[in-house]
Amino acid sequence: MEALYALLFIIVGFFLLIKGADLLVDGGSDIARRYGISDLVIGLTIVSFGTSAPELIVNVVASFKGSADIAIGNIIGSNISNTLLILGATATITPLAVQRSTVFKEIPFSLLAVVMLFIMANDSIINGYGFSELSRSDGLCFMGFFIIFLYYIFSIRKGKPHPHEHHTAATHSTVASGALIVGGLIGLGAGGELAVRGAIQIATIMNWSEKLIGLTIVALGTSLPELTASIVAALKNKPDISVGNIIGSNIFNIFWILGLSSLIRPIPFEEALNPDLVIVVFSTFALFIFIHTGKIHHRLFRWWRQYEGHELTRPEGLIMLVSYIVYIVFIGLRG
Repeated sequence: MEALYALLFIIVGFFLLIKGADLLVDGGSDIARRYGISDLVIGLTIVSFGTSAPELIVNVVASFKGSADIAIGNIIGSNISNTLLILGATATITPLAVQRSTVFKEIPFSLLAVVMLFIMANDSIINGYGFSELSRSDGLCFMGFFIIFLYYIFSIRKGKPHPHEHHTAATHSTVASGALIVGGLIGLGAGGELAVRGAIQIATIMNWSEKLIGLTIVALGTSLPELTASIVAALKNKPDISVGNIIGSNIFNIFWILGLSSLIRPIPFEEALNPDLVIVVFSTFALFIFIHTGKIHHRLFRWWRQYEGHELTRPEGLIMLVSYIVYIVFIGLRG
């Protein structure tokens, strides 16, 4: 019976997280459109912040509860699922055209984020003694990088319109948009509390490690808003929101969410998570390469052609999806 209640907590928590993120994205996007902000900037900020809010709430709650493995496992697992699962699934459904600035600025910045996480989390390996943790000073460094990222976004807030971009007018009044944002935040807060409580109970009952729960159940659950937002945006012919959402979320997850979480309470780091960090680096670098190989497919498969510049096409999307399945099998066998 206790396991059933824990599962119910997770299901209800994920529902509130997804619905809360949906309301937050709708309200925030409406306000952004009123000021003529580009789709790319909306994806990198409003949408990525909204869809990363479940990770934020889960991590803050987990940090206060002292569940370090859920906190860091959630971020690592979410970044892997964001890149391999969500972008892979979205590109498989419809090829994603990518702006040059995303290829050479935002994606490298997300790669910098995970490299800095690897360095700051492995104190014992780098120093040769002691134990590894994300300390409060590490959190301050992450927050500093996050401020730099926000400054960069502010500098391109109007952005260069994408050739396929279609602007839509705001559909709600300013008051209604504000109400959506408040309602979304309330849903995210309640959902995060329920999801973490249920995950901890299941880990205890099934004798599973919190690390495994964080990398799989919690990471997948908190990534559902990104999955929904990216697929819907791609189907609405807004690839900049799809790609910007994922890249922005990955940067937010490390610099903002882990930075804030480690400021609340230092997060011990197990070296057993290093292979998962390597997967995050690999997936980000693979995304950078795959966007360039899209040009080759333009020449080989004309029916896939949709955009003259950089593009993530169906073959690359399938490769990323298969890679994610292999990764899930790997961590399942590893336990």
